[in-house]
Amino acid sequence: MRTVNRVATLLLAVALLVGGALVAVAGLLAALGRPGPLLGRWSAPLTGARWQDPPVRAVAAGLALFGLVVLAAQLRRWRPVRLPAAGHDGWHLHRRGVERRLARTVRSVPSIRRARVRVRRRGEAWRPRVTATGDPAARADVEFALRRELERLAAPAPGRIEVRLVPSRRAP
Repeated sequence: MRTVNRVATLLLAVALLVGGALVAVAGLLAALGRPGPLLGRWSAPLTGARWQDPPVRAVAAGLALFGLVVLAAQLRRWRPVRLPAAGHDGWHLHRRGVERRLARTVRSVPSIRRARVRVRRRGEAWRPRVTATGDPAARADVEFALRRELERLAAPAPGRIEVRLVPSRRAP
């Protein structure tokens, strides 16, 4: 999604730049008493267009909506693709690989059957969120295993690790 945001922003910026340049040139030529930059068959429909015309309003509404979508996409916080390793030496790990490895670590704890891990980043710190199926009494073991694996991965010291253990529903 990051690439889509950048391409959309680039297209919007180019459109605004070209439109602004055309308006500036048209204003300069109008001040000198000369015809505008849009000659021939293009200038007549554009100079005769009014705000009340449905195509003008539709184009304006479409451009406004597109601008709002681009703005909302830029303001939304996206999950990071890469997570920085401890220290400032430029090393990083891919978030999805870290999540898979941490999920395997959680599943290796006795009494845990399924596990799903999501890693968020706040500044330099990683914040793992674990949802697992198993014995709720194994919470301390899960946290210990996660902290040990995060240490192996050279992760920055995590603060709180969110662990949600759901008891397994086995038929009697």
